[in-house]
Amino acid sequence: MKSKKIYLGLALLSFLAWSCTTQDELSSNKSLKTSITASAQSLQAALNTITSSAGYKLLSSSGSSAVSASKTQGNFMPFDTTSVSFGLADVAGVWDYKAALNYRKHVPLNSFFQMSTTEPSTDFILRLPESKIKNPWNLLHYSVADTTLTNNYVVDVNNYKRWYQQYRPGSYWFDYQMNSSIKISGTDVGSLGIVTSNHEASGYKFVSSFAFANGYDVSTSYSTGDTIISIYNIAKAGQTLYQEKYTATRTSSSSRFREKLYDLIIGNVEIIRTAGPNSLDSAKVLVGGELQHNSKVEIVTVASTSTDESTITKNTRTIQITFDDGTTTTIKDLLGSTVNDISSVFTTIREAYFATDIVDKVSAYIYKNK
Repeated sequence: MKSKKIYLGLALLSFLAWSCTTQDELSSNKSLKTSITASAQSLQAALNTITSSAGYKLLSSSGSSAVSASKTQGNFMPFDTTSVSFGLADVAGVWDYKAALNYRKHVPLNSFFQMSTTEPSTDFILRLPESKIKNPWNLLHYSVADTTLTNNYVVDVNNYKRWYQQYRPGSYWFDYQMNSSIKISGTDVGSLGIVTSNHEASGYKFVSSFAFANGYDVSTSYSTGDTIISIYNIAKAGQTLYQEKYTATRTSSSSRFREKLYDLIIGNVEIIRTAGPNSLDSAKVLVGGELQHNSKVEIVTVASTSTDESTITKNTRTIQITFDDGTTTTIKDLLGSTVNDISSVFTTIREAYFATDIVDKVSAYIYKNK
């Protein structure tokens, strides 16, 4: 009789353990659906705030330059030489836009708008009218009304380095660094940092970040060579809202690249896929670092080339999630038009036309005419 009670007790405990496990699994899957939905909504709200900010509008202004910050090199610099190197100390000072100096109604494209130095500084500080910055092309044009404009746009460059060397006509090895803070009418709009280089041994590397005054930080990096690594990140107060990382290595037999790692983070949900011995492993999904055993993730490349990345950010990849209850969704369905906003934000951060159209052109003009 005592033995029967023991067996009955063990059976009851086994049933309770199985029941708890089942409930935990169901709760875990419910958590995935809830988490991915909430994280997508938070990301949508963040992108709405970012794209409506003064900092983003400044960065997305495009002007005369055909060269983006991600391709900073010597081919837009007004020097008749194959090698140039200068830094912050060579162009330091406070420089003001003076409409009276731009007396011609049109400045040729191979010329530059003029600035005058007004006071010394260890930084490279530019003061220009906001209306001119919104469309840098206008800096090449003059009208009588320009004399009434106020230099209310101020960029303070506290780190600056430019070096390039031509290795064949139109092609350059280069190093470039810039860190700056920006104010409009005395109000902070954000800080931009760019580091990029191109060398025969190490390949091309690019890192750009913008810290918005509203607390959001957006950064992107890209490097080439035998390994391609591309990273996109959106965060606030140190908390990642969106991060996508793509890594691929060159195959030994051709110039094609094989994906080695793909990692997507939206809030507390992470989707990761790694390369196995012969092929890519199945993608896994985690919530708060916990693997979701009863959910399925399918990653589909919708467009790619042998040398380019396949990512959500570039609209060349789609991801479908199947939950434990059989329902499915895709990252694109969850994010809606925010997918396009993500792509636009990172393109803007990478190009940063105001850096090439304004800061770099003024620095080149100053250095050449010292």
